[in-house]
Amino acid sequence: MPSRMSPHEIQESDMSTQQERQSFTLSMEREFDAPRDLVFKAFMDPQTLSAWFGPEGVDTPLDRIEVEPRVGGVWRMVMVYEEDGVPKESPIDSVIQEYDPPRLLATSQLDSDLAEGQTHVMSLRLEFEDIGGRTLLRLTQSGFNSQEYADMTRDGWASSFTLLDAELGRTRPKSDAGTINS
Repeated sequence: MPSRMSPHEIQESDMSTQQERQSFTLSMEREFDAPRDLVFKAFMDPQTLSAWFGPEGVDTPLDRIEVEPRVGGVWRMVMVYEEDGVPKESPIDSVIQEYDPPRLLATSQLDSDLAEGQTHVMSLRLEFEDIGGRTLLRLTQSGFNSQEYADMTRDGWASSFTLLDAELGRTRPKSDAGTINS
């Protein structure tokens, strides 16, 4: 199992690598027709994460997800997919930097760029805003080594959020459709 860096080590690593290379940031917003508590839980509950996390065609098996809901805890999962018939894995091994349920989840993870032979820090910040029973999610992810990588990740999040919309539709309490008086 790979060793984990402490949040302090990740922050130090982030400072040194940012000076050595250009970094790209992804920002996006998505509105969900579900209460903020439910949307936040979808990012913290392994069973729910397994149902939606990863773009269409990618699986995130429940037994490959670990979440420790606290500052300094892990937010770890492995996405599994096939590329040209060959099984592939894409691990996410993050440390929770900020945790304020149901308002905020911020993580940092080491990301290796095999082509450049560098390891750098990726940061993810998710802000959940209650908008009258619905939720506005603001996502900011930084530390990308290219605009292409940021764009690919944006497409992945967009696909994942479509799956999350469907999952939230299955898990949110159904409202009373009305009563019939006889």
